[in-house]
Formats: sequence, structure tokens, C-alpha cells
Amino acid sequence: MAAYRREAGCIAVITLTNPPVNTLSSVLRESFYDTFRRANADAEVKAIVICGADGKFCGGADIKEFAGTFSGPSLVALIDDVEQSKKPVVAAIEGIALGGGLELALGCHYRIAHTKAQVGFPEVTLGLLPAAGGSQRLPRLITLTSALELITTGKRISAPEALKLGIVDKVTDKNALDMAIDFAGDIIGMPLEPRRLSLRTTPCPPDVESFLDEALASIRKQSRGAIAPLACLQAVRASVYSTFDEGLKKEQELFKMLLTSGQARALQYSFFAQRATKKWSMPSGATWKNTSSRPLRKAAVIGLGTMGRGITVALIKAGIPVIAVEMGLKQLEAGKTVIMSMLKKEFKKKQLTKAYREMASFTLDLEKLQEVDLVVEAVFENMSLKKQIFQQLSSLCSADAFLCTNTSTLDIDEIASVTSRPHLVVGMHFFAPAHVMKLLEVVYGPRTSPTAVATAMQLAQQMEKVGVVVGNCNGFVGNRMYKLYTEQAYFLLEEGAVPEQVDQVLEDYGFPMGIFKVSDLSGLDIQWKIRQEEGLTGPKQIPGGSFRHRAGCRYSPLLDILCERGCLGQKTGQGWYLYDKPGGRVPSFNPWLHKFLEEYREQHGIQKHYVGQDEILERCLYPLINMGFQILTERIAASPEDIDMINVFGYSWPRHWGGPMFYASMVGLPRVLNKLNYYHKIHPDIPTLEPSSLLKKLVANGSPPIGTWGAFIKEHNSKL
Repeated sequence: MAAYRREAGCIAVITLTNPPVNTLSSVLRESFYDTFRRANADAEVKAIVICGADGKFCGGADIKEFAGTFSGPSLVALIDDVEQSKKPVVAAIEGIALGGGLELALGCHYRIAHTKAQVGFPEVTLGLLPAAGGSQRLPRLITLTSALELITTGKRISAPEALKLGIVDKVTDKNALDMAIDFAGDIIGMPLEPRRLSLRTTPCPPDVESFLDEALASIRKQSRGAIAPLACLQAVRASVYSTFDEGLKKEQELFKMLLTSGQARALQYSFFAQRATKKWSMPSGATWKNTSSRPLRKAAVIGLGTMGRGITVALIKAGIPVIAVEMGLKQLEAGKTVIMSMLKKEFKKKQLTKAYREMASFTLDLEKLQEVDLVVEAVFENMSLKKQIFQQLSSLCSADAFLCTNTSTLDIDEIASVTSRPHLVVGMHFFAPAHVMKLLEVVYGPRTSPTAVATAMQLAQQMEKVGVVVGNCNGFVGNRMYKLYTEQAYFLLEEGAVPEQVDQVLEDYGFPMGIFKVSDLSGLDIQWKIRQEEGLTGPKQIPGGSFRHRAGCRYSPLLDILCERGCLGQKTGQGWYLYDKPGGRVPSFNPWLHKFLEEYREQHGIQKHYVGQDEILERCLYPLINMGFQILTERIAASPEDIDMINVFGYSWPRHWGGPMFYASMVGLPRVLNKLNYYHKIHPDIPTLEPSSLLKKLVANGSPPIGTWGAFIKEHNSKL
């Protein structure tokens, strides 16, 4: 609702009210339309101030309305009414002015903001663009460079930044509404024509055409296949070459095109799916609703390698003091140096004054962990080492302390079995770099208590991460699926593809880096060690396999061969690509590898065939999707949304494709099923190509929308 009251006799204050962030729903727009017109017609009102209830100006449009038909007055018309008012209109911005909220503020003649307020156009992150004049008014107000950056990235900026750019007129650390009311009183009777942004022309650099061409090339490179940023550029371009009304028309055309696109549906699906991960559940019936978490006052991290360092920083950034533990003095000192340097950068970046040095302590003595509430073990992936540590922790830590492992693949239940408190053991699978990456897989074993899960999920929220609850199995959700992605990429090399070709197709799809570039960056030896631990290669190899088969299934030893030759990726200067030196970052053509692949195929009698773009995408993505259906069948993940958010936030799946399960629903489940059947027929020794029974069931039931899969999953599982 929108209501107005009079202040200082002649100032009408209109308050937008639609909790929690005053989104411009059809009801609010209708109410505002009537309220503003009444205030405008009131002869005793000389100026109008617009504000938002509960310290938030306006969070923009109601996303839920995008899926249906729009009703009520359009936001374009409302903002036009505001701008054309003969009485000065001032926006009092507190909290946020985002999307349609910022467009409304730009329609006002003046803008006053609280210093802690944020403004921005996040529409592009939903696959859309500002569609109530934002792409036309903002470039007329500030520089083209700044307008393009804000509109094409969805970046939020602070009120002081907005003041520097010229978006707001004044910033205050006091009450923004009070200041706006006083300001409105001072400007009564002043000319409003210069303040109407629709009447201005867009200020342009001298060679605007070259500028826009360069902007297009840059945005195309950064957007990696997303269409919304490019549409945003087209809309801003219209502000340069068209009248305001013509630009509005172009903006609307582009918005309608985007609204019906698959990418917009995917991005809006992701928006809601991310929020749905907080509503976790376990097969036992425990849920986010019926389980309470415990407060954490102090934590410990064991192992100060790459992961342990990042986890320590993530915890301290969340305000939790940490005792960091290492087994050797040299490793402890090295870890301490890096962690303190990372903390210094993080706190300087956020301009925080907290004495972070006092929040981190370093020790070799496990006895110091007696008073912590939670321990995160982050040593390397070795079951016997982890069990040894957990056995010690079980006897040293307080009886109610949570014992967490950062394992990425190992059995949580086996680790918990050596403790006296398996109900307090939970997996917390961070992703590198742990203080940056948003995903946290929270893994429960058969004996993990709901309280342990709730506490880990609360901690994820405290660290500003996307926590997703998953069950216990080899690789959990993310790595179990990713394994098939890498496996198929190796098979494609055996059959005739080259790393550059595979990577290019995946990057064109939208991944920031292709699979082989990622492998070189991470280090080939990481996956090699996992293979050795699983008995697939090396001294622990399980007897009975052949060179290219393990347990009757096809196996690619390409990674093993490269590791045995010391080609570990960037760290050694050679892997799937060649680098100018060990530690080099720029990949280049590796002539040795290409020659080696030819010799490998000839030696093993592999018939080379042309591998096209479609086969690369289908072979890399569809088996991964198929495993997602298997994971749903096994109830390792509670929903397709959970699987998708794990892939988006942990494995850089392009957000504009929604995630693997949503992507499957977009391209069509029958297509995925048919292609899996096709490839499984050609490669019967790759069992992961055999379509999941759940996928078959969904196709047999007419490929229902992803939002209804839950009912089919329950029915399917009840019959297994």
C-alpha cells in the first residue's frame, strides 16, 4: 500500500509499504497511482517526498509477477506521472533502491540517500533489463561508462559512490526522510524542467561509435553466452541515438524479448532455488522448521594447507575466533604467514576496524581445542589420517563439540565410527578458495543429528555461503557428478578430440574455463591422488583390471600417464597445455601432448573420429545430468534445485542455464534420454551412460515441469 501524510504543513510524504522490501507489486502500484495523484491535486501540498517503510526505499519489481500477466498501472506510467509533476518530488532513499525502485527514484526530481543505502539495477542477473525507463534515464544523468557498468553487470553501489557518480544529490548519516522533507521545503518554486531526465540528452564521449563497439566486444567476452547484458547495451545505445520516447519503446521491445527467453526463466529459477536451499530436510523427517541450531563462540581448523587457510579466513570474516592447528612447526609458520596476509587484505577491502589479529591463534597442540564449539578438519584426503585425527578429537574436545570434516569424497560414517559422538560428526565440504567460493556442501551420515546439520547450515549463512544439505556417498553430490564430466572429457580425447577443442565448446556454453584449463590450474595430481586412494591406479590398484578398463568398465589412463611423466599442470609448466614456466598462467598449444595422443590412439587401436560441438556438449553434460537423476533417486539430494545450486556455486555452471537439472528440462528430457541411449549403445562399457530409471519415468509421464518432479521422485522411490 501507499499512503501519504502532511509534514511541515505543505509537504506530502508518500510511504511505500509492501514488506519485506516494498516491492512494486500490482497492489502497491495501484495504491501509489491513486495516492500520488491525490497529493498532486491537493492545493495545500507544495512538494512531495517519497520514502519506503521500515528503512527500505524499494526493492524493485515483484519477480513472481513476471511469470503471469501484468495487472494494474504500469511502472512506466507511474514514473512519468512523478517526473511530470509540477510540484518538486524528492526520493528519500534508505536501505535499498534497486531495479524499479531506482527507476522510481530517477523519475523524482531530487534524490536524498542515507550513507548506508545501496542502489543498483540487478535486472540483468535475472536475465532482464531495467524496463521502466532506467536504461534511458541513467545514461542521461551520469557518464555512459558508469551507466553501462551498472546496467550490464547488476552491480550494487553505496550511496557515497552514487553521490560521486551523480545518481543522488545528497547523502546523510542522519535520517534521510527528515533531510528530504527539509530539502523539499527549500526547493518549492524552483524550476523543474532541468531536473526532468527525460528531457536531457545523453552526454557522450567524442567518438561514441568506437566507444560502443569496444563496450560490445568487452561485454560479449564477459557475458560468456548470456544474452541479457548484450540487450542492456542495445537499450543504452538507444539512449544515445534516439529520443527518450523512442528509447523507451526500444527498451520495452528488448524487455519482452528477454522475458520470454529460456535464459530469463533459468536465472529467475536460480534466484528462487538459491533461497530454497535454506529449507533443508533429511530422510528422518528433520527439517529447517523443526530443528534448532546451537550458537558457536569459538572454532578450530586442523590443517593449514590451501583449504585450511581459506576456511580459517572464512570463519574469522564471520566473526568467529579460530584456533588454527598444524602438525609441524614449518607448516604452522607458513600457514600463519599466509592467513594473516589474507586477513589483512580482506579487512582492508571491507574497511573493517576489527582487531582480526586477536581472532586467530596458532598452535601445534591439539590439547588447546578443549573449549571450542566446533572443529573443521582440513587435512589431505587420506582416510586413515582423518580417522586418526577424529579419534584424538573425540577424546580431547568437549562432549558437545561438533566435529566436522572438509573431505570432498570420503565416507562420513566411516570417519564418525572412530568417535564416541557420531551424532555430532558432519561433513562441511568447502570449495577452493574457501574464503571466496560461495558453496558449502553440508553432509550428513546415517548417525548425524539434525542439530549438527542445523548448526552447520547456520554457520554457512553466517559465512555468507550457500549451504546445501546432502547425504553421504562417494563424492556426495558435486564431485560425484563432476567425476563424470571429467571422465567423458578424457574419453573424448581418446576418440579424437583435443583439449583446446573441448575447452572452447564448454567456454562457449558459458563455463568460465574449460575442463582441461581447470585441471591444469588445480593440478592434475589432485585427481591422480584421489584415483590412487580409490584403488584405480598406483600401488593400491585393485587387481583384475586392464590398462583401459577397471572392474569391467572403461577407464582412461591419460591423466595417470601425464602425472607419471611429471606433467602436473601450471605448477610444473606443462599439463594438458604448455606454459612459459612453472607457475605460468597463460595456456598455449602443447605439441608434445598432441603427438602423444596420436601415438596413444595408434598404440591401443582406437579408431579416431570427428568429434563435433554437439557431441562434446552432450557427452560432457548429459552423463552428469543422468547422475543427478540417480542422486535424486537415492535421496542424496532432496531436490533438483539443490543439485543445481551445488553446480552453479561450486562448479561454475553458467547461471543463465539454471544448473544441470534445469538445463535438462529446457532442452527436453526426451532429448537427454534419447542421446544417452544412443551413446550407451555405442559405448556399452560406460555404464554411467545408461539412462536413470527416474529419467525414464519422467519422460514416460510427459516430461513434467521441474517444479513438480518432487511428487514423481517420492512415488518412484516408494516403488524401489
